[in-house]
Amino acid sequence: MTVVAVSGREQWALSPTYVRAVQAAGGIPVLIPLLSKAKGLWSFYEGLDGLVLCGGGDIAPEIYGARDVGHCLHIVPERDAVELALTRRALADGLPLLGICRGIQVLNVAAGGTLIQDIASGWPNPLPHATSSALPRDHLAHRALLEPDSLVSRLYSDRSSGEHALHEVWVNSSHHQAIDRLGSGLRVTARSEDGIVEAVEGNDKSRWVVGVQWHPEELQNGTDGLHRALFVNLVRHAAGVGEN
Repeated sequence: MTVVAVSGREQWALSPTYVRAVQAAGGIPVLIPLLSKAKGLWSFYEGLDGLVLCGGGDIAPEIYGARDVGHCLHIVPERDAVELALTRRALADGLPLLGICRGIQVLNVAAGGTLIQDIASGWPNPLPHATSSALPRDHLAHRALLEPDSLVSRLYSDRSSGEHALHEVWVNSSHHQAIDRLGSGLRVTARSEDGIVEAVEGNDKSRWVVGVQWHPEELQNGTDGLHRALFVNLVRHAAGVGEN
């Protein structure tokens, strides 16, 4: 959920691709508004079996102890506050959690990590991670190199053709920030070829915590089912029937 201005009026908005991906995986999507009152927020939370952190604008740098150097875009303090509170509670409770694009960054900051405020100006020899808006959302921009013992690698390999485990996957890309210092309790499970973090998961394998920097919700129409696997496995764990 994010805040947009339509004809000068503030509105809350979310891409329907997130909703459709969760629904197609067998889940019941529940959209959480940006409630400023804690009581109302936790009323929504208590009805959840899993949490998806969606893409969107940047997190205010002061939250992770940095100074804004002038590259941050579309900061919404209400969204930062709500999503960080939900994420910290979900991590403490062991609620299954999937962070997507901004969501992997929220997960990292909630766990005490920091962010690169602008890849193009703050990372050596970067790939073009911020895909042009003229290209479709499912444009495959670069490869993500997967750690062989990671949950993401296992999920994608289970649904790939052939018998060999996947060590890389082509992904779409729509971000200009990324993880810098890794948060506590997380490990890096994929990087792009320029070294940017593309996926993380929790160190505690008894809990389902995954973050990806790409947008799997936009890659649901492929016949191999690779990117659907993330949502299917999330929903299975939320239902209490997933295997670690």
